[in-house]
Amino acid sequence: MTNTLPRLILASSSKYRKMMLERFGIPFETHSPAIDESAKPGETPVDLAIRLAIEKAQAISLQFPGAIVIGSDQVATLGLAPIGKPGSFVKAQQQLRQLSGQHVQFHSALAVTNGEKLLHANIITHCYFRTLTEAEIEHYLRVEEPFDTAGSAKAEALGITLMDKMTSDDPTAIIGLPLIELAKMLREFGINPTLQASV
Repeated sequence: MTNTLPRLILASSSKYRKMMLERFGIPFETHSPAIDESAKPGETPVDLAIRLAIEKAQAISLQFPGAIVIGSDQVATLGLAPIGKPGSFVKAQQQLRQLSGQHVQFHSALAVTNGEKLLHANIITHCYFRTLTEAEIEHYLRVEEPFDTAGSAKAEALGITLMDKMTSDDPTAIIGLPLIELAKMLREFGINPTLQASV
């Protein structure tokens, strides 16, 4: 396996996705794509996530020809309704009251392109929130302040205690970057993290 890796770019300003990609131990850059993230008329939350992941990757790919670019987007849904980032304590409190005892799906869309070939996928994580008390909701929000997280729960931290169970083909998908699927895609572009991670 050659030590010369293609230029790899994560099309995101998310600190969470950056930390996830660092697990691979291979060099990469981050660049934030300037795209309109508004939903199109009639577009489902899932279709929106997939389209945005692709558009993010393609937008950065145009700026850096020949680079391998990763785009990702995540939406949470309760039934067919999207669940956004609360942005404040009060809205997070309302959101967790709504999600208490419910089955929420987190759709983690992923796209990888080199400007010529494009791969994309949607990895679903099923989160079953247990029935939460007011005291639990309030204390959790004060401890973790998950106001920049869709669903108001950080499953990689204390938010996992709000769940009855979680199921997914990829346990990393819930954090926003499905690493199993990403490694599979990168191998298609000549990057094998298993063999090329720095020692």
